[in-house]
Amino acid sequence: MIEAVAACVRRLEPGTRVRCAYLERARPDLASAIDGLVAEGARSIAVWPMFLGLGRHAREDLPRLTAAAQERHPSVRITLQSPIAEQTPVQKAMAQAILHKQADL
Repeated sequence: MIEAVAACVRRLEPGTRVRCAYLERARPDLASAIDGLVAEGARSIAVWPMFLGLGRHAREDLPRLTAAAQERHPSVRITLQSPIAEQTPVQKAMAQAILHKQADL
């Protein structure tokens, strides 16, 4: 699903650099993804947690990893966004999907 969202972002905004990163059991990890974007010339990076809520990863791991990346790349603006499911458009889309599915039952 994360790769599908990244592909959609690329289609909607051609030329936007988008990288997926993972915290467990998959590569690349966040540090590698950020380092790669910086090597490609990125001067500003937004980290979007693809989580449904503010669990341990979003509350503890991502702030620590983002701060470490900021220390490695002090001239790059690295911002950590709130989990994607906390965004109002995402909540509305989820509600619409539920209501649409209910209509099919």
